[in-house]
Amino acid sequence: MRLGKIPYVAVLWAALGLGFALIPPKTAQAVGERTAIEAQTGGQAAKARQFASNAPQKAAQKSSQPGSIYSKNLRVVDGDTLVLGEVRIRLFGIDAPELSQRCSDMQGASWDCGTWSKAVLERLAHTGLSCAPKDIDRYGRTVAVCYDPKGVDVNAAMVAAGAAYAYVKYAKDYIETEQDARAGGIGLWRAAVIPPAQYRADKRATQLASKPVQTPPEGCAIKGNISKSGKLYHLPGGRWYEGTRISTTSGERWFCSEDDAQAAGWRRAQG
Repeated sequence: MRLGKIPYVAVLWAALGLGFALIPPKTAQAVGERTAIEAQTGGQAAKARQFASNAPQKAAQKSSQPGSIYSKNLRVVDGDTLVLGEVRIRLFGIDAPELSQRCSDMQGASWDCGTWSKAVLERLAHTGLSCAPKDIDRYGRTVAVCYDPKGVDVNAAMVAAGAAYAYVKYAKDYIETEQDARAGGIGLWRAAVIPPAQYRADKRATQLASKPVQTPPEGCAIKGNISKSGKLYHLPGGRWYEGTRISTTSGERWFCSEDDAQAAGWRRAQG
């Protein structure tokens, strides 16, 4: 969506009042100068304010739907995860840098892009936030779209601010918003960033290479793992099979069939 000649992402950036305050001083060049952001919005400040007050109305209607989660207690975990009350929420349709992830700016200097992304979400996720659940992920987190008290879609705002990617593997809702942020060189798009999914995959591969190979009992190759998500069993060839290590001293075990695993109280891992 476009407003006049000003990209939607630039208008949303101005309307949310993110500005230069969210940018770590040492990475200002990597994520754009304040004057550049102001230049993008130019004389459209009035339209931006109008957009902020009018556009979220539909989102506000969605945020008040039955089943929405509300709480005065809010804690941001990282750039795409927060805790609302006692509910751990994974923001739907977006993927932010991992908290430990570092990126390179335009001059090749390393900076804490994961920490910066978290700071952006802390600025956007105000008291009065509400989240509309869409699913439960394999970690037991509630996958949701969250809205600030004015009805602004916080998930979209993170992508618009260049603080998160559109997570196209699971949703296509924020693809256009990401394209606008990328075209405007906003946030992460002014720096050399490894996509979070690739960063996680590379980290898993490194960890896997450092672990000894486990040999299962003959004919019993199903791994019964115990994690924060409960008792899960992994089949050979599954996404998490190779990276899962069985610790029999912790109550984990090998299974010869899915029926055996289910009878013992394990459930099949997703992926």
